[in-house]
Amino acid sequence: MTYHPKSDFLATIIERGFLADCTDLQSLDDALIAGVVPAYIGYDATAKSLHVGHLLNIMLLRWYQKFGGKPITLMGGGTTKVGDPSFRADERPLLTPEQIDENISGMQKVFQQYLSYGDAPTDAIMLNNAEWLDELNYLDFLRDIGRHFSVNRMLSFESVKSRLDREQSLSFLEFNYMILQAYDFLELNRRYGCLLQMGGSDQWGNIVNGIDLTRRVLESEIFGLTTPLLTTSDGKKMGKSQGGAIWLSSDMLSPYEFWQFWRNTTDADVGRFLKLYTELPVDECDRLGSLEGSEINAAKIRLANEVTGLLHGREAAAAAEATAREVFEKGGVGDDLPTLALSKSDVGDGISVVQVLVRAGLAKSGKEAKRLIAENGARMDDTPLTDAGLMLDAGALASPVKLSAGKKRHALVVLEG
Repeated sequence: MTYHPKSDFLATIIERGFLADCTDLQSLDDALIAGVVPAYIGYDATAKSLHVGHLLNIMLLRWYQKFGGKPITLMGGGTTKVGDPSFRADERPLLTPEQIDENISGMQKVFQQYLSYGDAPTDAIMLNNAEWLDELNYLDFLRDIGRHFSVNRMLSFESVKSRLDREQSLSFLEFNYMILQAYDFLELNRRYGCLLQMGGSDQWGNIVNGIDLTRRVLESEIFGLTTPLLTTSDGKKMGKSQGGAIWLSSDMLSPYEFWQFWRNTTDADVGRFLKLYTELPVDECDRLGSLEGSEINAAKIRLANEVTGLLHGREAAAAAEATAREVFEKGGVGDDLPTLALSKSDVGDGISVVQVLVRAGLAKSGKEAKRLIAENGARMDDTPLTDAGLMLDAGALASPVKLSAGKKRHALVVLEG
């Protein structure tokens, strides 16, 4: 029998496609109805910004707060010093405490776009696990916490097994990560009454560990809930593009490029992404997702506007749409295109168009830029580029030049001074 939840949060996330697994759906449902339940998701501070791969769970926290739950964003100031080995082929590079703090402050700015932080009962709180992990005494920790973990069981977790099956090294440092994550849940329950940990389905083993540990040490009943690991309809990992990660910080990716990423969604993914990444009603998401032919483009623009509006604001979304229309419909030059500013000394007597394509981020290497030109994939001011040896001098750059790679990637090149 399928369980039909009574709480608005669970009913909504099931309908919209957020739920992969839950340790005890019915008991969690009862707890959510009974009062305000603090719930957390952990984020290791491995970069200066969060990226689109994090957005599903950020939206989950947003729905959680909307329906009267208390979200906790737990920054891994402590665990980042170790590195999560889950489903990785190699060890993460270790960061300095200064790099970790800088990354946390960049990630905080993104969360504030989606969640309301403060002192009210359902306001979100931001915590850092360095608060308790940095103070640990190793021998006390081994005796009080380590004795509750079975190495046999830890070796059976898929994230560890997959690494060992490929005969790739797993350091003792990384092996400790799952114990530290479990301890986080215990401390959050003890200090803040946190009853729920959420995360991607690759975190299932770590979440279950935390539940077991908290039951043994504090005899508390707590819960775990996971979201599916998303792939696009063509099997690619969600959030990756040819140019790398799709960052959620405007310092690392312009709102226009972010908008364009969503505008380029494959037809088959539109309805599903509208349910997961926007707050449009489900029947509207289904209607838009079922459009066909040229009509589906209107649904993609709606998706891009809604997602960009949540992160960067409605004005930025409208500006991105206007720029796109100018670029694609009129072949003009939009204000919001990524811009490469060249100094007169950069240009000198002339700079090769191949070098400019690379510096503008439209090709990863000179070789790729030359191949792009040879395959008629590059354009300058909407005219096909045919000569890989073309040199651009200060005269050619007297007014902004628009370079394009394929139909969807563009950049402006301007001469400074």
